[in-house]
Amino acid sequence: MPESTPPDPAAPRDTVPTPEGSAAPGRDARSVEREHDRREQSPWGIQQWETAIPEPILHRAARIEDAVQEYREQHARKRGQVPTVIPYTGYGAPGWVRVLCRVLLTRRGLASDVSYAGVRGWRSFTSVAVDHAEVTITAGGSTHTVQSDRGGVVDAIVPIDLEPGWQTIRLSAGGMRDVDADVFVVHPDTRFGLLSDIDDTVMVTSLPRPMLAAWNSFVLTEHARRPVPGMSVLYERVLAQHPGAPTVYLSTGAWNVAPTLQRFLTRNMYPSGTLLLTDWGPTHDRFFRSGQQHKQDNLRRLARDFPDIQWLLVGDDGQHDEHLYGEFAREHPENVAAVAIRQLSTSEAVLAGGRSRAQERTRDSTVPWVYAPDGAGLWTELGRVGIAELD
Repeated sequence: MPESTPPDPAAPRDTVPTPEGSAAPGRDARSVEREHDRREQSPWGIQQWETAIPEPILHRAARIEDAVQEYREQHARKRGQVPTVIPYTGYGAPGWVRVLCRVLLTRRGLASDVSYAGVRGWRSFTSVAVDHAEVTITAGGSTHTVQSDRGGVVDAIVPIDLEPGWQTIRLSAGGMRDVDADVFVVHPDTRFGLLSDIDDTVMVTSLPRPMLAAWNSFVLTEHARRPVPGMSVLYERVLAQHPGAPTVYLSTGAWNVAPTLQRFLTRNMYPSGTLLLTDWGPTHDRFFRSGQQHKQDNLRRLARDFPDIQWLLVGDDGQHDEHLYGEFAREHPENVAAVAIRQLSTSEAVLAGGRSRAQERTRDSTVPWVYAPDGAGLWTELGRVGIAELD
């Protein structure tokens, strides 16, 4: 895996393109294209160059949301609530890590205050996020400061050099208590990774039917959610044959439910890994953010971050996983080991809006596609196409 080196902060920077993609005064199209290439080639470039891009004009819904958020934040601070960092599991490679966390206001400044263990899911959507909060990251003998976005989420790549394997970094905001966050540093020789959807792939949710989606997100606790049979065993077996492989859970769920999802995965013996969720609500250019775009962007980012890794992509046939995985496999066939699709039962398929036709995918793709209704069946199918070594 090629090593990434951070850019020299003292080096001169060109003026970046305008949000419409046109060149700024004094820039030709070729300069803009070269700058775009630099941002695409390295995780360092992504973080360094994005900070210089002017903020886009916000959608009206986003401006309304920001006004409400500002009022709620002021009211919460008057009641004595303080900024609190909620850590999420990140990933990285020697020389850099992707840090994921969220800054919320809590009464005691403890991350456990928003874990909501044993309570119903709606409370996770009442927390007050802190936008543009400064978060200090300490690890590997260095300290870095990053800033949260409009939803209080930090998703930043920072130049921290850690040994491969599970490591711990420290996060703090507003001078309050430090918290520990886990990061999985991928060894340069690693060539395999596991990426999994969550809804109806590892957990039966019967999405995207609106009323059921709201019930699962806002009412049920993780105790009432059923794991998909055999999937945790499947992942354990796959990872046992690929020591050191990273695990990523990619979902359109909101960061608000991250503690609930993490407890569900742990309770049902799923391997530890990075959760890549999204922030619900308006964006700068639309009333509601696109879940499919969120997945597409993160798949492509993983291909850039780990160009030498081939991913086993696991999803289900009830939503858009097949389309998204198929598109990614066509764009980056060198980064896909196989696609494993869990087939929904008849009742699940009705609730989820139907299912696709498996045979079309297997004919049109250059990577192996396997289908089965549970983890045991997928394990057998992966063995048939040579991805797993059956006993």
